[in-house]
Amino acid sequence: MAAHAANALGDGSFHVTSALFFAQVVGLSAAQTGLCLTLAWTAGFLLTTPLGLLADRIGLRRSAVLWSLVIAAALVAVAVSGLRDPVPFTALIALYAVAQSALAATRQALVATTIAPERRVTVRARLHVAVNTGLGLGAGLGGLALLVGTPTAFLAVFVFDALTFLVAAAVIARLPRPTAQVSAAAPRSLRLDVLRDRRYVVAAALTAVLYLYMPMLTVALPLFIAQRTAAPGWSIALLFVVNTIGVLLVQVRAARTVHSLPSAAVALRRAGLVLLVSCLVMAGSAATDSAAVALSVLVVGAVLQVLGEVVLAAASWHVGFALADPDRPGQWQGLWSSGQPLARAVGPVVLTALLLSWSGPGWLVLGGVFAGVGLLLAAVVTRAARAGSPPIPLAA
Repeated sequence: MAAHAANALGDGSFHVTSALFFAQVVGLSAAQTGLCLTLAWTAGFLLTTPLGLLADRIGLRRSAVLWSLVIAAALVAVAVSGLRDPVPFTALIALYAVAQSALAATRQALVATTIAPERRVTVRARLHVAVNTGLGLGAGLGGLALLVGTPTAFLAVFVFDALTFLVAAAVIARLPRPTAQVSAAAPRSLRLDVLRDRRYVVAAALTAVLYLYMPMLTVALPLFIAQRTAAPGWSIALLFVVNTIGVLLVQVRAARTVHSLPSAAVALRRAGLVLLVSCLVMAGSAATDSAAVALSVLVVGAVLQVLGEVVLAAASWHVGFALADPDRPGQWQGLWSSGQPLARAVGPVVLTALLLSWSGPGWLVLGGVFAGVGLLLAAVVTRAARAGSPPIPLAA
C-alpha cells in the first residue's frame, strides 16, 4: 500500500502538469500531444501481456522493482534531456507508458499471489482508495507548479515523480515471498498461453470497453463542459473532488458486496446501468443556459458515475482474479490489466469525437455501450460460474 500511495502522489502531480509541459516546454502542438499519448499507451497495451509472461519467468517482485526503476529513469530523462524533437520525446513517453502498464499488471499479480483469495478484492479496494488519495494530494502539488508556471517548476514535478518510484522500488523489494507459490509443474514455455483462454480473453476485452469511463472523466468531460455547457470552468475541478471523495467513501464497501462470480455478474449489470444513467444526466447539463443548473446537473451525474465506477471496479477485480490461471499470474493479470492502457490510447480520440460532435446523442450512445457491455460481460461471468469451479477458491 505504501508503494501504491507513493507512486500515486507523484503521478497526481505529473498528470496535472504534463499537458502544459508538453506544450510550453517541449513545444508540442495539441495534435502532436494527442498522437504522442496515443502511440505511447498503444505500446503499453500491446506489451503488457508479453511483459507479464516475463514477470512469471523472472519473478513478480523482481519485475515490479525493475519497472519502477525504468519509470524513474524515463521521467528523469524527460526532465533533463531538453528534448524538443517529437520523435525521441514520444519514444521516452512510450517507455514510460509501457513500464507503467507492466508495473500495474505485476502489482495485480502480486496481490493474486500474496493475498488469500477471499481477501483479494477487499485489499485491492483499499489499494484503490490509497491511490485516489495520493492522486488528490499529488494534484495539489502539481497545482503549485502550475501556479509558478516556470520550466523549472515543471521539471521539478518530473523529478519528484521519479523519486516516488524509487521509494516504491525500495518498498517492493522488501515484500515477503508469495504465500501462494507457483506450481512447479506450471508450464515454462515462452508462449502466450493466456490468448488460448477464450473465456478470459473475452472477459478482458469487454472490461477494457467499460474502462472508457476513465478517459470520459479525465479528457472528454472537461472538454464537453467547456464547449457545450454554461457551467463555470472550475466545475471540472469540483467533479474531480466528487469522484475522489466518492471512491474514498464507497469503494471498500462496494468490494464487500462482491464475493463470488454470481455476485460479480450482478454488480456488472448494475454498474453498466448506473453508468448509462450517469451519461444521460451529463447530457442534460447542456440543455440549460443557467450556470447554477448546469453545475447541479453535472454534480448529480458525477455522483452516479462514481457509484458505477466503484461497483465496476470491485466486480472486475474479482473476475480478473477468479478466472485466471493461478500458476501464471503475471501472464493472466498482464492481459487483464492491458485494458486500461487500451482505453487511454483509444478513449480520448473516440470519446471527444462522439461527445463533442453529437453531444446529447453521443452521450446516449456511450451510455448504451456501458449498459450493453455490462450485461454481456455479466452473461460471460454467469456462464463461467455455471461451467464449474474457477481456478482459485472463492470466499464462502
